[in-house]
Amino acid sequence: MAAVARRLGVAPATLRTWDRRYGLGPSDHTTGRHRKYAPHDVARLELMQRALLRGASSAEAAKYALATPVPQPRLVRRTAAPPPLLTGGEFDTGSPPAGGRGLKLPGASRLARGVGRAALAMDSAAVQVLLADSIAQDGVVATWDDVVRPVLAAIAARWEHSGAGVEVSHLLDECVLAAMVRATPIVAEPRNHRPVLLACMPEERHNLPLYPLAAELARRGIDVRQLGAALPLDALANAVRRTAPAAVVLWAQLPRYADPGVVTALPRTRQQVRLFVGGPGWERGVVPSPAERINGLAEAADAVERAVC
Repeated sequence: MAAVARRLGVAPATLRTWDRRYGLGPSDHTTGRHRKYAPHDVARLELMQRALLRGASSAEAAKYALATPVPQPRLVRRTAAPPPLLTGGEFDTGSPPAGGRGLKLPGASRLARGVGRAALAMDSAAVQVLLADSIAQDGVVATWDDVVRPVLAAIAARWEHSGAGVEVSHLLDECVLAAMVRATPIVAEPRNHRPVLLACMPEERHNLPLYPLAAELARRGIDVRQLGAALPLDALANAVRRTAPAAVVLWAQLPRYADPGVVTALPRTRQQVRLFVGGPGWERGVVPSPAERINGLAEAADAVERAVC
C-alpha cells in the first residue's frame, strides 16, 4: 500500500478510505492476511485521482473509476488520456464541490479548481491536460482570464499568508508557458506585413503574460516576435531597427521596471511604430506619448490587431 500511495501522491489512509467506502482497493490475495494491488487496481485509482483533480467529488470520481474499462495486462500510464471535462453528464451534480485543497478560489470554475488541485499535487501532466482542454474548448483568452489568473492569484495569496508554495507557483508557471507555446500556431501567411515585437522591460523577468498574448495574436493570423524577459535596452533598440515592427508591446510586472525613459529611447523608424505598454507596473506610472497603455489580454490583443491589420 505504501508504494501505491507514493505513486499516487496520497496518504495510505486515503487509500484505505477509498477501499472501505467505494471498493477501490487491492484485489489480489497473497499469503497471510495481506492483499496486493494488481495493475488494474492501480489503474482505477489513477482514474479516480484524475477525476478528483478535475473537480469531481470523491463519490463521483469513484463512480467514474469503477465504470471506466481499464487495460488488464498492464498499468495505465500516468500520461494516459484523462477523463472528460467535468462540465456536465455524470459528474454534474449542480453544486460545485469545495475547491482548491488549500487554495482559496471563491466563485472559480470547476476547471480552475482542478488546476489548483493538480498544481498543489505537483502533477504537471494533469495541469497541462486541463489547460489544453480549456484552450481547445474556450480559447486562449478565457483560459488565461478564467482559469490561469485565478489560480495564480490564489497561489500568491497562499504564499503571502503562509510563506509556502513557491515550488507550486514555479511549476504552474512552467505548465502555463508550455501550454501557451503549444497553443501558438506558426503563422505562415500573416495578415500584418510588419511584425509585432513582444518584450519585457529591461530587468523585468516576469514574462509569462506575454505568452498568452503571443498565442492569441498568432491564432488571429498576426506575426509576432517574442523577445523574452529582461531584454537590455540596447538589444531592444537593435531589434526595433532590424525588424521595423508595426507595433511593440512592453511588459512591466513591477512598478520599478516601468521606466518611461525606455519608451522614449526607442529608435524612430521610417515607418510608424505603434507602442503599447502593459502590466500592473504601469498602472500608476507615467506612460509617455506616443505609447498607449493596454489592460487585460483581450484588450491587448484587440488593440494590437487594430494597429497592425
